[in-house]
Amino acid sequence: MQETSTPALVTAAPTGGLADSVHELADRVPALPQLARRDPAEPGRWQHVTAAAFRAEVLALAKGLLADGVRAGDRVAVMSRTRYEWTLFSYAVWSVGAHLVPVYPTSSVEQVHAALATSRVDAIVIEHEQHAMTVAAACDAEVRLRRVWQLDQDCVGRLSGLGGRLADEEVHRLRRAVTPQDTAAVVQTSGTTGRPRGCVLTHANLAAEADTLLAGWGRLTAPPGVQPAILAFLPLAHSYGLMVQVACLRGGILLGHEPELTPQALLPALASFRPTFLFGVPYVFEKIYDTARRAAEDAGRLRMFEAATATALAYSRAVERHQRGRGHGPGPALRARHALYERLVYGRIRGVLGGRVRTAVSGGSPLRADLGRIFAGAGLTVYDGYGLTETSGAVTAHPPGRVRFGTVGRPLPGCAVRIAEDGEVWVRGDVVFAGYVDERGSAPHDGWFATGDLGLLDSDGYLVITGRKKDIIITSGGKSVAPLALEERIRSHPLISQCLVVGDNRPYVAALITLDPDALEHWRRYRGGYRHAGPGEPPEEGVRATVQRAVAVANASVSRAESIRAFRILPGEFSVADGLLTPSLKLRRKAIETAYAKEIDALYAR
Repeated sequence: MQETSTPALVTAAPTGGLADSVHELADRVPALPQLARRDPAEPGRWQHVTAAAFRAEVLALAKGLLADGVRAGDRVAVMSRTRYEWTLFSYAVWSVGAHLVPVYPTSSVEQVHAALATSRVDAIVIEHEQHAMTVAAACDAEVRLRRVWQLDQDCVGRLSGLGGRLADEEVHRLRRAVTPQDTAAVVQTSGTTGRPRGCVLTHANLAAEADTLLAGWGRLTAPPGVQPAILAFLPLAHSYGLMVQVACLRGGILLGHEPELTPQALLPALASFRPTFLFGVPYVFEKIYDTARRAAEDAGRLRMFEAATATALAYSRAVERHQRGRGHGPGPALRARHALYERLVYGRIRGVLGGRVRTAVSGGSPLRADLGRIFAGAGLTVYDGYGLTETSGAVTAHPPGRVRFGTVGRPLPGCAVRIAEDGEVWVRGDVVFAGYVDERGSAPHDGWFATGDLGLLDSDGYLVITGRKKDIIITSGGKSVAPLALEERIRSHPLISQCLVVGDNRPYVAALITLDPDALEHWRRYRGGYRHAGPGEPPEEGVRATVQRAVAVANASVSRAESIRAFRILPGEFSVADGLLTPSLKLRRKAIETAYAKEIDALYAR
């Protein structure tokens, strides 16, 4: 059994809750720009909201919640995309001692019902009429909502006006009664392998997560003398996105919001907001790279881009070897090529992100090692981390200045990681949740939480995630296959969007593959002849041959028994809307296997 830990950096506060930071910051630096909102008349411009102004808005909305019947201990759900009002409502809810229940805005009627019923939600904030119909359909004897507030009907303005007759002290009295051990949020797990479950995260959990990251990694968020700025685009209903929000509000970091995660919406928002630091998931970094590659080919500079990529990769590997005492670092010729491509290519890639980002964090799932090295060689260091809803966000991360690609880092300060006898990753620390809502005895045993993930610790205590226990495939021949590594290698091809490896109780391993629509259009322009296959229609032979080569490359890294013998290219991508992806863009394996049962059976029919 392996185990490693890191000494704590911060001391937990004995009193208080998350809302206190809004008031304390406004007292210290009232004019500090705390949030940024898009200018309604000109979406490319951002208007700053000072710490004092935000506190006033939180206080006014909190009084409105009290006036409309919300009490300490009530549970208030927020079903909305990532936007300014989400942050405003969460701090107003915490200010009156109520509990926040995030609900993904793409949730189905069944998912909304489960979240509201198991958490016993009293009131809900929604965005628009479509959400109103979903919530109405979810209400029954188990879901008894007293209030529904709708953002596009100016519920913020109406509630703030309603609370005008109350004294500020009514809110402050409730806020001061909140303790670190009180529930802050009931956050739903992603549900990749089963039904989502509500995780009880306390004020202490989220504060420990945010304060540890600020103390250990805060200097990476901006150059000295520059206020850090972060654009939140991950779902705030996910613990990762929620952690980003809390860290910004506790650390005086300028926070902006972007509700859409598509490249068409996100890249212009990054360019106009100009963040100094980026929190993302592997999908975001893959899209940034793929977009840059296609742009280079469109401009007739693909050879230069590929040469720059190879140089970045070689440069990063040389630096990595030097840092580990295994080499002298980049030689003169490599440094000269790197300097050339810094002027011609790397600066342009960073410019897509607004030009100020030199450091980023990837979470949600492991980032491909080669992609991390390419970004590092291009002047954007991407720190990888690992965590779950049950750990309030990250529980491991690369230490500052000591990135090790292919791993998810060491335990956060104050946390420990243990590898059980069967390879399962166990974690412990102040960030570990209090238990699942309405499930007695679900709290971690002796402080240790069994994650369900499989991994190993290298000689320096860096964690490598190798798969998930429930995802392990056992073929009918008795061979155990961890699908994650195969899927990641196949997805590294620019034409391929998603890959699901199957084969449980089957004679061999097979795969369902989807293609990136933008990459398909690009492929068609430069290679010609491709027309998108309709339902049930096989893809053009040239596309299939390209995918076959990608599968062959992935197969070269595993044994014959573990290799993919057959695959099917599907006519469309898996999506959040069809319930086949989680809101954090992970595959819902069981749902995909059910939805494509006929296609999977066909892979074994011969």
